[in-house]
Amino acid sequence: MTAPSRKPDVPGLCGRPTRRKSVKPGRRIGALWKLLIVFGVLLLAPALQAQGLDNVSIPVIPGLRAAENGQEASLSLMLIMLVTLLSLAPALIMMVTSFTKVIIVFDFVRRALALQNMPPNQVLFGLAVFITIFIMAPTLRAFNDQALTPYIEGRTDTTQFFEDGIQPFRDFMVLQINKDGAKEINLLLTLANKDRSQIKSIDDIDTYVLIPAFMLSEIKKAFIIGIVIFVPFIVIDLVVASTLMSMGMIMLPPAMISLPFKIIIFILVDGWHLITYNLVRSYGVL
Repeated sequence: MTAPSRKPDVPGLCGRPTRRKSVKPGRRIGALWKLLIVFGVLLLAPALQAQGLDNVSIPVIPGLRAAENGQEASLSLMLIMLVTLLSLAPALIMMVTSFTKVIIVFDFVRRALALQNMPPNQVLFGLAVFITIFIMAPTLRAFNDQALTPYIEGRTDTTQFFEDGIQPFRDFMVLQINKDGAKEINLLLTLANKDRSQIKSIDDIDTYVLIPAFMLSEIKKAFIIGIVIFVPFIVIDLVVASTLMSMGMIMLPPAMISLPFKIIIFILVDGWHLITYNLVRSYGVL
């Protein structure tokens, strides 16, 4: 006798009721609102197209519209350029001044002391800005005498103002690069595919080549100073760690014990005075 064949389980058969998916009322209402929005947009589209762009006003600069000659229009454009340059002032300060080196050295000091946010970033930034102003005072004075004052008095035009204004900063960058920046200049000249035979001195180098070479030189010098700052504090960490190991205090973090010693030694040697004095002296100001 053959065994009765087993019928496959089909929903709705063998006494198993089928489950019908019910649509929630909230979804129906949401779909209805979407349809109404689509129909509303389709109804308003012809009216918006018929309106046209006749009443749309294009924003203009009042100074340009009221200008009677090219000189007045150029003055309005110069004001716009001046506002744009003011927005780029922080980047310009970092590129052509001593700010990059100063702020990197101060950050190294804070990391060597194992202080996370003390002094705060705002304090370090403000101190770096004023030390930069002190270092750049002769350059800013030359910029005022050679470029800004003649331009305000109307003795020079805009092109001459930019040429005379960049020259004091070029002299400052050249003076710093001449100390230890030959590799950076050669690197940038190679990347720019410049003909070395046409460059008789460093004054013949373009400004767009001189600025990144100056910044690379400043970063390298700042890292060298940072290593010198780190070494004594690393020695303190090693002495404290070895002392704790010899005393069997393995579970005690060495950083917690060495931090007060670092701060005490830094205060006793007047660390901020030494760092600031040597930073300013490295630029030949004192």
